[in-house]
Amino acid sequence: MTKRINENEDDAKGDHVDRRRRQWARELPDLDTEPMAILGRAFRLSNLVRPSIEATFAGFGLDRGEFDVIATLRRAGRPYRLTPTEIYSSLMISSGGLTHRLDRLEKAGLVRREKSSSDGRSVLVALTETGVARAEEAFRMDMANESRFLQVLDRQEREALADLLRKLITGIENETERSEEQTPD
Repeated sequence: MTKRINENEDDAKGDHVDRRRRQWARELPDLDTEPMAILGRAFRLSNLVRPSIEATFAGFGLDRGEFDVIATLRRAGRPYRLTPTEIYSSLMISSGGLTHRLDRLEKAGLVRREKSSSDGRSVLVALTETGVARAEEAFRMDMANESRFLQVLDRQEREALADLLRKLITGIENETERSEEQTPD
């Protein structure tokens, strides 16, 4: 009984990932769980902030995927128009997934599909004035919301963390690209 109480006290120290690592160390002491210290925390962080981000977008009548579409168009700059291929490539989603989002956004009056002036077979997706305003308002609110989460870190810590995450992500992206290049078709 005493051992169980001490383990529970020990489990209370640190964060969620520390507790999971201690549990694995007890069960598989030969296994190095260091990747959990970083990647596990990244996953946990994403899960913790996702509900708040989704609630922000819901307040603007959008789900996360719909916001991603109008944000992609808004970031593209004037005239806030892209081909569907440019949008789904940027978002790394299927063309079918984009079609459903575009249907909902068009119905809401946030985007419109236009024939391309340079290629009559091609379609462009353009933000409406309402879409531009909604994208900007939702993004401003999202950034204010996300900034709240970061207040526990000072500016120097935020910059250092951003630099380290950039380095990690770039390394993973490069490794993924190399692996894809080496995979036969």
